[in-house]
Amino acid sequence: MLIADGLVVFAKRACPTCTLVEPVMRDLAQQSAAFQVVSQDDPQFPGGVASIVDDRELDHSWLNGIEITPTLIRYESGREVERVAGWDRDGWRRLTGVTELGEGLPAFKPG
Repeated sequence: MLIADGLVVFAKRACPTCTLVEPVMRDLAQQSAAFQVVSQDDPQFPGGVASIVDDRELDHSWLNGIEITPTLIRYESGREVERVAGWDRDGWRRLTGVTELGEGLPAFKPG
């Protein structure tokens, strides 16, 4: 079950961009209880994140129209309000409100 309010990242270990932003996902998980990862291929990915949804059957991904990983989505009252596909540092910072997010990473990397 996905959270109704907060941030959800759809990711998979086999995605090079997802592994690049694994530290970012860990940081977000530590900063907010309203953060969840939906992992498409490994329910242990990313490490250090407590709230991971096992989506190896891709049910959640299909229902949310996920075509690119990682995809970051903000939900409010159970509805999507905005999403960023791939790693876009400015987009992720805007959606999360974390101005220092992703320091040291490239500004953009497609999923």
